[in-house]
Amino acid sequence: MKISVLKEIHVGEKRVATTPDVTEKLVKLGFDVIVETGAGIGSNFSDEAYRKAGAEIARTVESAWQSADLVIKVRPPEQNLALAQHEVDLMPEGCHLICFLWPAQNKKLLERLAQRNITALSMDSIPRISRAQKLDALSSMANIAGYRAVIEASALFGRFFAGQITAAGKVAPAKVMVIGAGVAGLSAIATAKSLGAIVRAFDTRPEVKEQILSMDAEFLELEFAEDGSGEGGYAKIMSKEFIDAEMALFAEQAKEVDIIITTALIPGKPAPKLITSAMIESMRDGSVVVDLAAEQGGNCELTVPGKIVNRAGVNIVGYTDLPSRLAAQSSQLYATNIYNLLDEMSPQNDGSIVIDMEDVVVRGATVVNSGEITWPPPPVAVSASSKPSFDDQPIAAEAGPSTPVKSPSKLASVAKSSLLPMLIGGLALFGLGLVAPPSFMAHFTVFVLSCFIGYMVIWNVSASLHTPLMSVTNAISSIIVLGALTQISSDNPTIMVLSVIALLITSINIVGGFSVSQRMLQMFKG
Repeated sequence: MKISVLKEIHVGEKRVATTPDVTEKLVKLGFDVIVETGAGIGSNFSDEAYRKAGAEIARTVESAWQSADLVIKVRPPEQNLALAQHEVDLMPEGCHLICFLWPAQNKKLLERLAQRNITALSMDSIPRISRAQKLDALSSMANIAGYRAVIEASALFGRFFAGQITAAGKVAPAKVMVIGAGVAGLSAIATAKSLGAIVRAFDTRPEVKEQILSMDAEFLELEFAEDGSGEGGYAKIMSKEFIDAEMALFAEQAKEVDIIITTALIPGKPAPKLITSAMIESMRDGSVVVDLAAEQGGNCELTVPGKIVNRAGVNIVGYTDLPSRLAAQSSQLYATNIYNLLDEMSPQNDGSIVIDMEDVVVRGATVVNSGEITWPPPPVAVSASSKPSFDDQPIAAEAGPSTPVKSPSKLASVAKSSLLPMLIGGLALFGLGLVAPPSFMAHFTVFVLSCFIGYMVIWNVSASLHTPLMSVTNAISSIIVLGALTQISSDNPTIMVLSVIALLITSINIVGGFSVSQRMLQMFKG
């Protein structure tokens, strides 16, 4: 299968769908990679770098499109003004397409793709489940956008982020408020804290409180029992009472903070208006607002998408291309997301992909399948099993300590598996007791029991827990040392030799245990 990597024609877009490093991986999967000449220039990737990675360089746009079995892009297909053709019309019929499509907002584009029998996968429709984290391009780009938002704010702020005490006077640290603690918000919090700012954050979802506090930021909390958690980890639309309370909170904070970064988005809805013109007027001159929701209408009433505007002495940043402003890094992360998706869809590693509509990840991403619009996908089940009802649970007769109950079949299997070894061991001890002297049998019984207990205690413990058990083994070794010392002066030469051997082995065990513990402590200190 031939993969074509196209140069992005959207105004200001510098990202590219794959990098030379990822191209090399795609070639190893069996794909033939064709890169349009100049596709990686905006991200500082030369044609020569792609060629060395095993890609073929297409000299014309038409050849790059027409030779493709699979097209990978960043932005959705749009009108190519230079060719006076829409990019969808340049694709061969029956071709595959992977890019950001935003299907909820681009229904006409889906219809156009379906008319050409295209199979399209949207990177923004990857379900947010644990297995798909390595495919989550939205999170990859949001992480970069949050970081870049703070960098843009710092360039416009005109003061230090961190507080300083100098001979010329004291400089107070900047105060930053982040609205929305998703991936972008958390990235902004981390970046602002690393620059030394005082950071406050707000989110309607109470479960993010611990994440914010763990980053040494202040969590702005409302006295409301309402939960803002929606499907897929996103926020939901709140009640009017809650919105009024949070708007009052934002109005109060706007008078105190220097920088506001907004990241609030609701899937399939326009961005909620959280920062009013009155709040902007109450902010100090030189303050900055960075609106990460500008492309969806903005969280600020005065945001102009794609531009910086100054209102009442406050700079309002409405950039819609923040990930593209770190094009090389964004391209690398996005290309890795694409590669992981293709790796999932190519089980044989033979250079072909399988559209498995039974796979929850592939089904969620596939918005058009062989000319049929499959958007929206069915909701992703959180768990395969339904939550048991309390009405179905047996009621205990009386309160008491809970004990695990094994089913009869499990008990029977355990009994069968342990009965035979116990029977053989008992017969062996009985036979040995008939011929061995009583003193020997006493020592031998202790030996057998020690071996059994050692096996049950050590062997059945998970390997990840062996290190914490080192103290226990050292304690056991100490007991052995004491026992050996009491027997080392025995008149019996055999007992004396065994005591010396026991002392040697246990000493090695104890010293080795402390040595390993010391190495672990040094690792954590480093």
